[in-house]
Amino acid sequence: MRDLVFVGYLLALLFIAFKRPFLFTLVYTYIDIVAPQRLSYFMLNSVPVSLIVFALAFLGYLVSDDKKDSRFSIRQGLMVLLLIYCGYTTIQAVSPEAAWQKWDWVWKSMIFAIFLPLTLRTKLRMEALALFMVLCAAALIVTGGIKTVISGGGYGVLVLLIDDNAGLYEGSIISMVSIAIIPLILWLAKYGTVFPPDWRVKIFSICLIFACLLIPIGTRARTGLVCMAVLAILLLRFNKHRFLYAGAALTLGIMSIPFLPQSFTERMTTIQNYKADESASTRIAVWGWTIDYVKQNPFGGGFDVYLINEVKYELSDVDIEQYEEWGIDPDDVDVGIVEDKARAFHSSYFEMLGEQGFPGLIIWLSIHVGGVWRMEVLRRKYKDSPKESEHWVAPLALALQNAHIIYLVGALFVGVAYQPFVYKLVALQIGLDTYMARRQIEAKWRPIAKRLGGAAKQQKLPSNPKPYSQ
Repeated sequence: MRDLVFVGYLLALLFIAFKRPFLFTLVYTYIDIVAPQRLSYFMLNSVPVSLIVFALAFLGYLVSDDKKDSRFSIRQGLMVLLLIYCGYTTIQAVSPEAAWQKWDWVWKSMIFAIFLPLTLRTKLRMEALALFMVLCAAALIVTGGIKTVISGGGYGVLVLLIDDNAGLYEGSIISMVSIAIIPLILWLAKYGTVFPPDWRVKIFSICLIFACLLIPIGTRARTGLVCMAVLAILLLRFNKHRFLYAGAALTLGIMSIPFLPQSFTERMTTIQNYKADESASTRIAVWGWTIDYVKQNPFGGGFDVYLINEVKYELSDVDIEQYEEWGIDPDDVDVGIVEDKARAFHSSYFEMLGEQGFPGLIIWLSIHVGGVWRMEVLRRKYKDSPKESEHWVAPLALALQNAHIIYLVGALFVGVAYQPFVYKLVALQIGLDTYMARRQIEAKWRPIAKRLGGAAKQQKLPSNPKPYSQ
């Protein structure tokens, strides 16, 4: 019965998309984020659904879209370059079998991100993509929020739609994404046109934001708490009543502590006391190994190169500074020596550095830092636009910028360098950037075209034109 529901829903979306081929890109977004093929028992998981829908999206663009409105940006070119470079390092990978397995989904994610901006040639299409991204993520977030309220969740035990640890179903990743989409939720609630911003939209948005804030609590992911702090700082940036807002947020945070699960507060304290936490100590050791590795291999070792690492580190019950504050000689503390190997990077930056070396890291940083910079350029350019039709531009640029900054901070502690959801965010930024560039060009040519058209009308042809002669 469950399979029939998923198949029926997917077929309904595809049926609608055949009338409006751009919708195939939205259907692919749904498949990529929610992964109904993984939720299905046997009907969808035996069919290459994502490949079929991507082919339909590409064919729909070729057949029905107006290509003259499409623009290829520098960042799309950088993604093409990164894709080619990743292909090269995969061929040279030190762990070939694992590398080809990761390549199998990375190239699909990047190809779609390169293609997607070509289809985002109207404001409605950009809004529809943002809406689908939010609602598809909300399918997981609302489920996790309800379970957190009922059971309190737990590290590694909060099951979303299925018991899986891949993609957005992983605790740290969904915690980061749930905070990153809050700026988009706020923008859709104010400037959306698919669902006009009435009281129902505002109530749903408030409830969804609350569910987003519950996810880091339910997953016990420290990355989520860091992202929440970053979001709070970003929201202060243009707030007219900053001190009032900051005071209210701090008061609300303190008041919520007694209602938080004890396991959550205990795990969050390990952010400061990192030496007492084996997970944090392992990450630092792996990062050190990665730096040493790229010194010898500046072009990286290919996907999943971490499989060859071997690390050793010290783990104490309390960090050394804390012992000194207590007046205890650190030499009297028992320090455990931990040896481990094949530990993941747990950082997108070190993931790129280890796998793709310095060239890959530079290209990757250019793509993401370039996105933050371009959104700032658009925000400043259109923040005081006198045209009512452009009032939505600066807020959307700011929302995309804030979401991207949250990702870049969260990526310090999570290996999501190739996360498909984030590349859709990048595609949305590129779509907005190229769309506004095209509108600006059209606005410059419109008065010229109008004058030329008027001049053509005023011209009078002679009644008896002479034949052309030498």
